[in-house]
Amino acid sequence: MTNQRDGVFAQARSPWRREGSAPRHAAGDPSPRDVVPHLAGAKRLNIQDVKSEKGIDAWLVEDHTTPITAIRFVFDGGTTQDPAGKEGLANLMSALLAEGAGDLDSDAFQVKLDDAGAEMSFKAQRDGIYGSMRMLSEQQDAAFDLLRLAVNRPRFDREPIDRIRAQILSGIIAKERDPEAIAERKWLRAIYGTHPYSRPAEGTKESLAGITPADLSSFHKATFALDGLHVAVVGDIDAKTLRKKLDQLFGDLPQKQSRAPVADVDPKFGQQVTVDYDLPETLLRLAYPGVKRSAPDFYAAELLNEILGGSPFTSRLWQEVRERGLTYFAYSSLVDHRHSSALQVGTATRSDRAAGTLNLVRKVVKEMAEEGPTEAELEASKKCLIGGYAIRKLGSSITIAATLIEWQLDRLGIDYIQRRAALISQVTLDQVKAAAKKLLSAEPAIMVVGPPVGGEG
Repeated sequence: MTNQRDGVFAQARSPWRREGSAPRHAAGDPSPRDVVPHLAGAKRLNIQDVKSEKGIDAWLVEDHTTPITAIRFVFDGGTTQDPAGKEGLANLMSALLAEGAGDLDSDAFQVKLDDAGAEMSFKAQRDGIYGSMRMLSEQQDAAFDLLRLAVNRPRFDREPIDRIRAQILSGIIAKERDPEAIAERKWLRAIYGTHPYSRPAEGTKESLAGITPADLSSFHKATFALDGLHVAVVGDIDAKTLRKKLDQLFGDLPQKQSRAPVADVDPKFGQQVTVDYDLPETLLRLAYPGVKRSAPDFYAAELLNEILGGSPFTSRLWQEVRERGLTYFAYSSLVDHRHSSALQVGTATRSDRAAGTLNLVRKVVKEMAEEGPTEAELEASKKCLIGGYAIRKLGSSITIAATLIEWQLDRLGIDYIQRRAALISQVTLDQVKAAAKKLLSAEPAIMVVGPPVGGEG
């Protein structure tokens, strides 16, 4: 799937990605011990719907070949719930959840986490507060107990608050002279106006200074509740054991979240955002209308994106822009958040070639809007999307758990992996052409970071 949840109009290949500070025990890329190749075959993915005695649902994939279990969960809400003047509250709270809980202060909690051989991570994203843990089977009870404390009884002590706040503040100050960070802030304000998506997830110097321990506790209480919870577990644990663990982890949380309503927002297209910096390389970004994940033409749009710039080496943007020696990368990406969506195009090039590169990108997009893809391009993109999915999304316990959470948030159903190939295969060339005309005919929003660019656009 190409839609992105973490960040606004950004993806991994884009150099504009900016994130807040990470907890000390963030679970990074899967280690070799965590790879589960026998699960990489989509047809072998057996997902169980597990419900605890207290009514907590989780999707489980059992894998007893390696002594590792991964859990990933999300509470609806995220940084959009930061009150005005308290921007950065969700980000700071998430970074503090593993900094002391229950009777354990920050140092004691970290020692216990190390002793358990577990990796724990929390992160505030635009539409949710995400948590994950990866643990060894022999230390499963100890690891789950620490996660229970972090979820239910975070301490928010003064010392870790001051330390983590200082780390985030240091990052904010560093970004004040970073042209890419300046451009990102300017872009979000131009695209989203006063909507919560336009606000910096890490907050500002002023808003961070005003966040109190009481604010953190209130935000935690309002967000960590059962009606906004989604859970996925993969690894060396059976359904009977998981039912008990779910109640242990989440059973004492409130039933209802107290979330402020967030309106849907259409990005403001047809404008150019310029950040004038004397750089040897100019960054270019274009945003076009997108499509919601639940829309009937989503798969047509996904195939369109794959053909336009979603697939390295074979996409039109790669062939037309990259192969001419104008850039090292050129991509497109469907960006689907809960309250907004877009199709993003991005590249970077030598500044003296920026005007020509921008014109060429717009030419490629215009041709796709007017003519659509060829039958050969459509068939190739179908094979890529179907055949590469397991490698990208189902290669390890942590990536499988993350993928299952995506499916839950998108309401795709527990049998989605069995239906996905047919949903893609049945898309016709006319449907993709219609999606191209619908999404790419609009005048885009354009961002230029570097010396001023003349010419078209």
